[in-house]
Amino acid sequence: MPYNSVVLVKQVPDTAHITGKAMNDDGTVNRAALPAIFNPEDLNALEMALQVKEQYGGHVTVLTMGPPRAAEVLREALYRGADRVILFTDRKTAGSDTQATSYVLKCAVEKVGDYDLVFCGRQAIDGDTAQVGPQVAEKLGLPQITCAEAIEELREGQIVVRRALPLGTETVRCSLPCLLTVVASANRPRPPSARRMMACKLAATPFDYPELLRRWPEFETETALDRYLTERGLKIDVWDGTDLGLEYGRVGLAGSPTRVLKVDLVVLHSRDSKTFAADESGVAALVQELVQEYVL
Repeated sequence: MPYNSVVLVKQVPDTAHITGKAMNDDGTVNRAALPAIFNPEDLNALEMALQVKEQYGGHVTVLTMGPPRAAEVLREALYRGADRVILFTDRKTAGSDTQATSYVLKCAVEKVGDYDLVFCGRQAIDGDTAQVGPQVAEKLGLPQITCAEAIEELREGQIVVRRALPLGTETVRCSLPCLLTVVASANRPRPPSARRMMACKLAATPFDYPELLRRWPEFETETALDRYLTERGLKIDVWDGTDLGLEYGRVGLAGSPTRVLKVDLVVLHSRDSKTFAADESGVAALVQELVQEYVL
């Protein structure tokens, strides 16, 4: 039996390169000051969805919410095996917290329709809240399995999943449709396929058309380019709040009850160090030091 999946992904700032300019005065992230990457655990979620497709059939739809440049992660999803990708972008949703974001994603998933499984990463590295997935499930009225590490069984409208917990694992059974948040230990995400990169190299949103026309002037007009991409399934769908029928009072800063009051940059300073000889006596001394410091 085939299973259709929707995967929620996010383009996030690379938190390995945080600087003092990483936050705006209103407490929101200054995304322009940091390089953007595919949220790591969302890649694990995408990989799990692709494995379901390979084993059982069906299709994988990948959805992201963000500015136009967030289409970069959608192209990466296509290169890895996604069947359809959708960008939701709307300036009125800028500054949305988890409650507002989950409302938008809930509406987007409902518009996609025809799904058995919704996947997302356990959490994003820019907020680290792990709230969006569970909130989307709540708003959709779906059962949810958080911290999913492996799908052990999938049949007859039910799924059995192993969860990764701090002190061990837990195996649970759930009816479909349901939402899973996926942890980093679940799998090793596949790299982009060279064949798919060649096939999907022109995948674009209308925001990309001016640049594509500069690089490929033979298309001459945006209308001709749009027709070419649409006929080959390379036009990335773009939705906004009107397409989803959003209540704009529930999104953006106005619809977000969360407020960042203060941001502190933590600077770690090195302490005194000790050097141990590179021989058996040095190793013994190092172990003794770690024991005394309660590290071991």
